[in-house]
Amino acid sequence: MASENPAYLIVIGASAGGMPALVRLAGQLPAGLSAAVLVVQHLAATSSGPHLVERLAAVTGLRCSLATTDQPLEAGHLYLAPPDRHLLIRDGHLLVTKGPRENNFRPAVDALFRSAAAHHGTAVVGVVLTGLLHDGTAGLEQIKRAGGQAVVQDPLEAEFPSMPESALSNVEVDYVASLAEMGGLLTRLVSQPPRPVGLIPEDIKLEAAIAERIVGTTEQAAQLGTLAPLTCPGCGGNLWQLNEGNVTRFRCHTGHAYTLGTLLDNSRQGLEETLWVALRMMEERKNLLLNLANRAGSATAGNEFQLERIIELKHHVERLREFLLNGLSSA
Repeated sequence: MASENPAYLIVIGASAGGMPALVRLAGQLPAGLSAAVLVVQHLAATSSGPHLVERLAAVTGLRCSLATTDQPLEAGHLYLAPPDRHLLIRDGHLLVTKGPRENNFRPAVDALFRSAAAHHGTAVVGVVLTGLLHDGTAGLEQIKRAGGQAVVQDPLEAEFPSMPESALSNVEVDYVASLAEMGGLLTRLVSQPPRPVGLIPEDIKLEAAIAERIVGTTEQAAQLGTLAPLTCPGCGGNLWQLNEGNVTRFRCHTGHAYTLGTLLDNSRQGLEETLWVALRMMEERKNLLLNLANRAGSATAGNEFQLERIIELKHHVERLREFLLNGLSSA
């Protein structure tokens, strides 16, 4: 039987293609694992958490449960973040919150990884599996900065390689492994005595504290970074560019957080939505002018002016539609 107090935390993040990968990995982890395993799988808010726990429990000797607040961390136990909730750690127990989204996700991999780094430092092994976009990269870097170890699934075998590739491009990863060898690797890593706990960087502890309390202050955000000429896509507030680490990140005082890549993707989506609205308004104006011209007849000078405006609007509509259908998507 595994010890009640885990020597290590294994924190795992996955997104698209994650459940099959998690099932394969969990099946390799022994019941006597000297670590607690915490998992964030990006889920829709309406997903069935208990059903996913049952899938994992069917293949592993680890005890599996959906994470709940105040649940103690125990070795040999796998905890899955509930849908639409962040999974954090505080004082040797789990903390499940509905805090602001990070990288547009809740639960977010970065939130779990940062919390583990802030509270357990060198005793943390972070694992990034298959998925889209960038969640997990910043958190994995924070684990490394706190003295922990970083493991990434080989992108060549990942069903969706974006998350592993992002981590490898931005973090000094310790191990790149296939799913077939990852269970054995993790078991070996947590069987060794943890390295002495060093000083946890203050910015990591502050960010973790903000997430635990769900909302921060502008003074705390200013401690973490520099005010940027950007607004938060989640709440419209100011964004601060964070100073520490190699991963360019932004955070608002409400608690929303973004990597540069996620923020760029949000701005592209916002621009596209705005242009579609503009196209609709131009089409409506063109139709109103056509209706007005038809009512006025074709003999007046004013009507000729209206027709010129209609032709000009048609030209702009065609150019904007062509850009939306071709140019923006390729850009």
